[in-house]
Parts: sequence; C-alpha cells; structure tokens
Amino acid sequence: MARQAPEPNRSIPAALTRLRRHYSSRRAGPTSTLVPTPHPWVRALGLTAVVLLGAWLGLLIVGSVRAPVGPMDTSMTLRPSLSGGTKINVSPLGALEFDSHVAPIRLDVDVDRLDPARSEALVEHPERLSGLQDEVARDVADGTTELAVRSCVAVVSGATALGLAVYRRPRRALAAGGLALALLAASGICAYATWNPKSVLEPKFSGLLSSAPSVVGNARSIVTEFDVYQQELARLVTNVTKLYDATSTLPTYRPDPSTMRVLHVSDIHLNPAAWHIIGSLVEQYGIDVIIDSGDTMDHGTAAENGFLDPIADLGAPYIWVRGNHDSRITQAYLSRMKNVHVLDDGGAVTVAGLRIAGFGDPQFTPDRSIVAQGDPAERMTGIRFASALRDQARAHTPVDVAVTHNPVAARETDGEVPLVLAGHVHHRETEVLALGTRLKIEGSTGGGGLRAVQNQKPEKVRASVLYLDRTTRRLQAWDEITLGGLGLTTAEVSRHLPEENHPGATPSPSPGSPTSSPSPTALSWGRPPDPRKPFWR
Repeated sequence: MARQAPEPNRSIPAALTRLRRHYSSRRAGPTSTLVPTPHPWVRALGLTAVVLLGAWLGLLIVGSVRAPVGPMDTSMTLRPSLSGGTKINVSPLGALEFDSHVAPIRLDVDVDRLDPARSEALVEHPERLSGLQDEVARDVADGTTELAVRSCVAVVSGATALGLAVYRRPRRALAAGGLALALLAASGICAYATWNPKSVLEPKFSGLLSSAPSVVGNARSIVTEFDVYQQELARLVTNVTKLYDATSTLPTYRPDPSTMRVLHVSDIHLNPAAWHIIGSLVEQYGIDVIIDSGDTMDHGTAAENGFLDPIADLGAPYIWVRGNHDSRITQAYLSRMKNVHVLDDGGAVTVAGLRIAGFGDPQFTPDRSIVAQGDPAERMTGIRFASALRDQARAHTPVDVAVTHNPVAARETDGEVPLVLAGHVHHRETEVLALGTRLKIEGSTGGGGLRAVQNQKPEKVRASVLYLDRTTRRLQAWDEITLGGLGLTTAEVSRHLPEENHPGATPSPSPGSPTSSPSPTALSWGRPPDPRKPFWR
C-alpha cells in the first residue's frame, strides 16, 4: 500500500507572518511614533516654492532668444519682476526703461552689437529707412513669439525637473510643471491686458544716456508731430554706432522755440555739490528760470550766507521762497543779489514771460525758543496765498506758477493757479488737485544735505525740468532728473507728459475759446470754469 504525502500545514505561513510582525514591533521599540502627515497648506506652499524656483532657474538657463531687430543683434529675455515693464540695455551707454505692462514678468532686451552688413545697406540705400519702422516691428514680433515659446518650455522643464528632484514622484513633478505653465499663462494674459503702447512717450534713462534727453524729442513736438517722433525712434536704432562714438559729447536737448524751460530745485540744505549740478543742468537744457522752493540753508545763520554766493554765476534768473530752515537773515541776504527774485506774502514777478508768485514758510524750525505751530499755520498761509492769487487775477495779472515750501500750504491754492510747486518732504509727488491745479513736489536737490551721511543709505539728488508753452504758459511735459547720493555715480532722466498731451487725447481749450471761463485765472491756462466759483473772481 502506497504511503501518502503529508498534507501541508496551512497554519505555518500565518504563524510566520505573526512572528515577523512580533519581532518588527520589538525592534521598533515602545517609543516609536509615526511621521505626521504635512498639512495641506504646507504641502501647497512647498509645491509653489518648488514651481517658482524651478521656473526661475529654467528661464535663467535657457529662457533667452537671440533675435535681429533691424540692423542690430539683440538678446531677449523674460525675467521675474514685481512691477513688469520693458528694459532695453544699450551697453555701455546705459538703459531705457518703459512701463509697458504690469505683470510679474519683465522683458529685457540687450543690444549686443550693430551688424555691419545690415548697417552698411541702410547707409547705401537711405530709401530703406522709410520701411525700417515696419521691419523693426516685425522683427520684435518674431523675436517675442519665439521667446514666448522658449520661455514656456524653459518654465515647464525647470519646474518639472526640480519637482522630480525634490519629490522623486513623477506625478508630483508633472503637477509642478503644469502649475508653472498655468502661472506663466496667467502672467502673459495680465501683460497683454495691461499693455501700454504709449509708454514709449515716458521713458526712463540711466547711465550715459541720461545726458542725452534729446533722443526722446521735443516736449511740444511729441504732441504735435507724433509721426515724426516715431521716425526718430527708428533713426535712433540706426545711429547706435554714432552714440557709441559720442559718449560724453552726446547732443543736448534742443527745445522748441515756443517752449520755456523752468528748473525746479528744492531742499538743498547746504550741500555745495548742488550748485555744480544746477549749473550743469542750466547749461545743458538752456534753462530760462530757476525756481527754488526753499530750505536752501540748514540753520539760517549769517555765517551760512556765503554758501549762497554761487547763485550769481548760475546763468539764469533765480526765484526763491523761504523754507522752514531759512531765516529772515537768509532772505535779506538773497534780496540784495541782482539776479535773485525773493517772493513772499503772495508777491509776484514776471520773468521770461512767466508770472510767478510765492509765499515764504511761516515757521522757522531751527529756532527752538518758538513752539512750532505745525500744519494749522501752513494751512493759514495757504489761505492767505490763495487770496493773494485772487487779487492778482482781479488786477488782470493772473499768476502762471505759484511757489511755496510746504505742500500743506500749496494745497490751499487749488483752483487759483494752473501749477503750484513745493518741496519740504524730500521725495517727489505729482497730483492734480480737485479743482484742477497741478501740484508738483520736488525731492531734495542737495540729497538731504550734508546730514545725509548719517543715513544708512545716501539720499538721492533730485531736480526737475518743466517745459511750458510760451504762449499759454501751460505745462507741456517735464523731465525728472535723479542722481545718486553721496559717493554714488548713477543718473536717471524720466520723461513725463500730462494726460491731455498724449497723442489722441482731447486737448484742453485754448485761452479765449468759447468754452473758457471769463475769469482771468481760467483764461491764463485754458481751464473750464468751476461752477462753484463766481465768474467775477
């Protein structure tokens, strides 16, 4: 009789499994704990950080395109940015910046070189210049299209690669790449929605280009001859070689014959370097009038008066109002200088065809024996100033520009004058007030004065050139000049135009037009009448 094979014991595998679990638990020990699962928000933030870093690395490594633009070879790159915009680097001359769009990406265009063959063809065949603008537009469109495609690939690849390196899971890596693509698409939509083609009218120059404001054209011609202005931009593209050769001898600004040039300075605070800067601006821009809105001094003592002597050699009439750091002693000393016009108590003077009125600051803060009255005293001064401006209008000598030191006083002149200038706060502001007066506050032309060395970072030196129509005395445009503070050598020039002077905008009514108010004040700058004011003012 054959012997049967023993039936396998099915309980043995189960016993082995229990034994393995037993020893595993003993090795783990009684104190072992499970790793907590991260909170969903923490995981989301971590994924976002990986996506942003990976996208940035992708753009940095492969997100650049070399593209010909007219006769130039350029490199176009997208860069992360908080403010967006476009920056054109023309090495070694400097850069031009445009507020072309608002999005978390900025377009950088580096002008690498001028192609000799294409440049020579333009010189030998000048008729091609007529089509250069369209050619440049096509080249830019082709370059940006290629840049968009390359940037998408760079962003997705960078985020996916970094996601795979961090998470080691293909699904997570693909999720990072998809999120990166979605963020780039949203940024592109935002840039398209906020695209501002008129930003070319208000460029900001830095480097050596800041000494050549002529490249943006004339303040009046920008408005009346926009087509010519566009052609000049195309001409600038073809003249890069000449700009390289010109360097420090770049052409100066050539104003329209009907444009007055006013240099607005403020808060010099005993910085002797300010006089050299002002003298250079007077010469370069052909300044007709200099307006100083106060705080030229620091303590207002007689010992400081010698600091004011260079004013006599600046080469332009000097209009001055007292600031809260300027004393009556300072005012008396300036009053005796032949080319200085000291304005106070609403008095006015006509210089170079421009009617200017001023009111000194009612407070002298270095005098600690007198308690400062603060803003209430400034408002009362502004009310008195507004009354003086109305008196000028009744006498048929309406004021074109009002000047006071403190912006609090300046705001009280709203509706009585087209333009009011102030300082005091050491930073720039431009605002159109409720009744139509434009308030322009200038920064410190002395970089905060010699006390600026106490600051962690040196305060920048600021001044502005205002362009006014010689007939209507209305503001046409202004350039904001910004220089590096003590120990710095940076320079920027930023061009700005009032809204009514942009191409296609509805022009303001001219003086004497049927829509103008019979009020002398309104007639002086062509502003419609204010229904809340009696016509006889």
